[in-house]
Amino acid sequence: PNTTNHYDTLFGGTAMQWMDEVAFITATRFSRQKMVTVSSDRIDFKHPIPAGTFAELIGKVTMVGNSSLKVRVQIFIEKMYEEERLLAVQGDFIMVAINNRKQAVQIFK
Repeated sequence: PNTTNHYDTLFGGTAMQWMDEVAFITATRFSRQKMVTVSSDRIDFKHPIPAGTFAELIGKVTMVGNSSLKVRVQIFIEKMYEEERLLAVQGDFIMVAINNRKQAVQIFK
């Protein structure tokens, strides 16, 4: 209940929080370095995410630079008793590798 709005769908901010966490996990698993989010780019809400539906979040590294990388995060939804799978939300997150002093460092991939 505290993650849904008056339409009984997931708050957009909650979806963005989940996506940022997936971007962090994806970037960290890819680089095996300390990563931070520096920006998000065009988060598209294509379908609402009703309460009681399954939500699957997928992160994929789509670009690697010197110290940054881009992660595309998608949220797919499925109704509990139907097989249709829809892309509900999609966005890109720019992540930067940092050292212990929180300075940007090279990605070693």
